[in-house]
Amino acid sequence: VAAQKCRKRKLNAILNLEEDVCNLQTQKESLKKEHSQCSKSINQIKQKLNNLYHDIFSRLRDDQGRPVNPCQYVIHCSSNGSVFIIPKHLAKSEQKQDNRKE
Repeated sequence: VAAQKCRKRKLNAILNLEEDVCNLQTQKESLKKEHSQCSKSINQIKQKLNNLYHDIFSRLRDDQGRPVNPCQYVIHCSSNGSVFIIPKHLAKSEQKQDNRKE
């Protein structure tokens, strides 16, 4: 009787583990789908941001009315919501200072 109960407990444990494996596989597939959707969303947002960036620079002009070169300038958003166009070399030095502060 003791051996029979032991075998029954062992079978129950195996069944529970098999059920857990099945549930985890289902959860894994769900997470894979969610990850894929998030990646697609991120790529779409990146593309929209890139389009916006190019659109902004296509409309910008310097003091003499010449187009602003996007290779030389970057768009900088401050914490208070202000947006600036600054030279890239200043943006890099500013990022270094921000990193030091953090």
